[in-house]
Amino acid sequence: MSDDTRETLPLATAAQVRSEIRLALKGGTGKVVGVVILLTLGSAAGLATPWALGALVDAVAEGTATHDADRIWLLAGIIAAGALFAALFDGLGQVGATRLVERVLASTRERMVARGLALPRAALERAGAGDLVSRAGDDVAVIAESAPYVVPAVTGSAFTIATTVVGIAVLDWRFAISALVLVIPIYAWTLRWHRRNAPQIYEAERAAMATRAHHLLASLRGIETVHAFGLSGPHGKRILLASWAVSIWAVRARTIINGFFARINLAEFLGMSSILVVGFWLVREGHGTVGAATTAMLFFLRLFGPINELMFVVDELQSSLASMRRIVGVIHANEYTAAERPAPGDAAADATGVRFEYLPGHPVLDDVSLRIGPTETVALVGSSGAGKSTLAAIVAGVLDPGSGTVAGTAALVTQEVHVFDGTLRENLDLVKPGATDDELLAALRRVRAESLLNLPDGLDTGIGDRGTELTPAQAQSLALARIVLLDPPLAVLDEATSEAGSADSAALDHASVAALDGRAGLLVAHRLDQAAKADRIVVMEKGRIVEEGVHEDLAAADGPYARAWSLWTRGRS
Repeated sequence: MSDDTRETLPLATAAQVRSEIRLALKGGTGKVVGVVILLTLGSAAGLATPWALGALVDAVAEGTATHDADRIWLLAGIIAAGALFAALFDGLGQVGATRLVERVLASTRERMVARGLALPRAALERAGAGDLVSRAGDDVAVIAESAPYVVPAVTGSAFTIATTVVGIAVLDWRFAISALVLVIPIYAWTLRWHRRNAPQIYEAERAAMATRAHHLLASLRGIETVHAFGLSGPHGKRILLASWAVSIWAVRARTIINGFFARINLAEFLGMSSILVVGFWLVREGHGTVGAATTAMLFFLRLFGPINELMFVVDELQSSLASMRRIVGVIHANEYTAAERPAPGDAAADATGVRFEYLPGHPVLDDVSLRIGPTETVALVGSSGAGKSTLAAIVAGVLDPGSGTVAGTAALVTQEVHVFDGTLRENLDLVKPGATDDELLAALRRVRAESLLNLPDGLDTGIGDRGTELTPAQAQSLALARIVLLDPPLAVLDEATSEAGSADSAALDHASVAALDGRAGLLVAHRLDQAAKADRIVVMEKGRIVEEGVHEDLAAADGPYARAWSLWTRGRS
């Protein structure tokens, strides 16, 4: 699917993000209140040091410092106590705030992964697996990396700014007015400029990362085909172009950051200048003292630090919020929820008038109807591209039809069997949690998986990437054993025994028959000898059913199946 036709998973609204945060913090109101109290106490205690320093300057200026030692020691004690309690309360508050954010992130990540795993395959086909992988990887990493820095800055700075502004106003309202009148408009202008330009750039950068991941995953998944047909050049070019797109957006993001910091530096210059001018005027006119001016400047410097920190992390915050919208967007992807399918009545599955398109105007299936009896085995045959696998996926419930109705769902086994990194037992009981060892062994024996039964450590043998590597035949036996354990009313085998090789094909054919015993089956057969053993054969061409019946009748008729059977048997005579 091209970049022009591929959709993306939705982005969450601000209201949905807030709702997700409230849900994650449910039951933690007391902890939130405790964090607020600690941060407020820490900010208030931090005012003691600059106030005491200002009083000390006045004592020196008045010449009382040498005569009033008790006052000097008192001020020194206030400075020490203020610094100690400010650090203690602020530290405890920051730890509490960080833990609350980690709680939100963990809850949101778990809900996103659960929702992502439940997304219909059609949604992933339209969006590309790279979009979901990027959200589960890149976006979670952005928040996880920035949270330890952003959360303390935002929470601590907010309370420090509030208490310090009050302290400046109490000291002399003219200091507060002179500084804030100049500084606040610049900060407001800077934030508006940043909010107007930054979010869409960060979201575009994340989307470019998703496109790059999509092309990379597509190339890695089809690496054998890429090598076989000499497609390294075209695939490499796609990845190169996608990587350049990421780089371009990264440069634009850096430009935003530089412009942001330049505006902050302007606010710093104007704020300090206003404090100095007002302080000089007040002292000259006899309306204030040098100590008061010193305290005001120290207050302002203390104010400017958290304001700067808060402004600096706005960039990180915008980036994190962009990632949060993408993560929560998966959780709230309600439009991708698979429709509930009705019960098929006395059949295992019943599809009527099914039409399906991967690309608009290019139907893969057109007005297809198929009914499968409760214990009937139906084989789908036809040339490559006839629509067999798509019909099988729709019957299994993996894909939703564009139009038409489908009743019933099934378990699907394809030729690409995934073996999870773990033990043989873990790979089996994931379809039936709590299954006993006897049940697991019985399922393996039923599909004649002798090679799996004879693994060195039995059910405790490690398999997958970091364990024993299974052969294609063993992996397909594992998949058939999962069908036995799951015990669905209908199993769909999409060329599930096609990759085993001639030496194992006969054994796997017997295993698939054993797995389907007592239930309905839909086989996408690439070998006609498999189809010949089915209760009914359905022949497809160009997205339509052109012929169906039992093997003997179809082989004797003058139709597509008879001609294919003739070629099949002639090549093996």
